[in-house]
Amino acid sequence: MATRPLWLRSFGYWAFRYKRTWRSSMTVSFLEPLLYLAAMGIGLGTLVDHHVHQVQGVSYLTFVAPGLLASATMQVGVSESTYPVMGAIKWVKTYHAMLATPLRVVDVLRGHLAWIVLRLTVVSGVFLGILAAFGLTRSWEAVFALPAAILTGLAFSTPMVAFSATQEKDGAFAVIYRFGVVPLFLFSGIFFPVTRLPGWLQPVALATPLYHGVALCRSAVLGDASLGASIGHAAYLAALAAAGYAVARVTYRRRLVV
Repeated sequence: MATRPLWLRSFGYWAFRYKRTWRSSMTVSFLEPLLYLAAMGIGLGTLVDHHVHQVQGVSYLTFVAPGLLASATMQVGVSESTYPVMGAIKWVKTYHAMLATPLRVVDVLRGHLAWIVLRLTVVSGVFLGILAAFGLTRSWEAVFALPAAILTGLAFSTPMVAFSATQEKDGAFAVIYRFGVVPLFLFSGIFFPVTRLPGWLQPVALATPLYHGVALCRSAVLGDASLGASIGHAAYLAALAAAGYAVARVTYRRRLVV
């Protein structure tokens, strides 16, 4: 035990805490993609396929499904990095309790981020399994959609963790969901190619992390990934995740070290 990294103790807390809610969480993680894909396949997808026949050479459901995978990790990454962080700092003071032990601030941060990675892995794995069950994975390359989705979630979670550590009230979180998460969900290439957006808005969409996550997941699921483009998308997301982690180390220290 003494040789184990200290951040594993922080991770262990979040895992132990999850034991009380995992059943409802897993139910939501399973039902949400199932309902989304059923709605797109039976409802909107049928209508689009009837009039347009195909979107970028595939059925509408096949086009939309990988984007929904990326957006699911965005939502998990943001939700796990906002209220839980504020609660651990201000309401429940979990972080303060951890720091009363030999854990350092960086151990507290790494443990929480490791937990978020596990949550992203579970959600992505379930979603990808449902895509396979629907027959929407067209190549063995679909396995790369799993790390792509996890990286997408991290590109959101680390900056959000850094931001949440600076907040005194939770009002900003509602603003982020309303004016950040929802517009990204709608205009980052999930439901239609970004080329259909007005010309002035296309560069904005192309600069969003969710666009890169959608493009990376879609190319993997459809089996038409280009090595250069995939490296570019992954590098963009990894840079955001790394930058968020670097800033989080600063904001956590400023907030938690008196």
